[in-house]
Amino acid sequence: MSAPSQLQPVWLVSDGRVLGAAMRATTRADRRRGFIGFDDLSNPLVIDPCKWIHTLGMHSPLDVVYVDENNTVVNAESIKPWRVGAYVRSARFVIEAEPGFIDKWGITPGLTIEVRDVQH
Repeated sequence: MSAPSQLQPVWLVSDGRVLGAAMRATTRADRRRGFIGFDDLSNPLVIDPCKWIHTLGMHSPLDVVYVDENNTVVNAESIKPWRVGAYVRSARFVIEAEPGFIDKWGITPGLTIEVRDVQH
């Protein structure tokens, strides 16, 4: 039996500007599962730690952003269903998001993205 989902709301911030809201996977089970089984991909999912992802079991493509320990984007790619993404040795975490996320938010390698807790 897997642990209950513990997705935590967070902000994605770049150069002091809030890009948008996201959810952070906080349990090992949630990190392994990623977006598998989700119908709504409108809030990106932060998986930390993570160096690679897969879309096995997914029905739609994902945009995936790999971020290193300095919060710098080191790779960004779109991945079709039933594929294995790149293994990015320097990544500390990844952001999984709905297709178009990379273009919509202007994400390119070299951009700084921080994950900040939502203050209650």
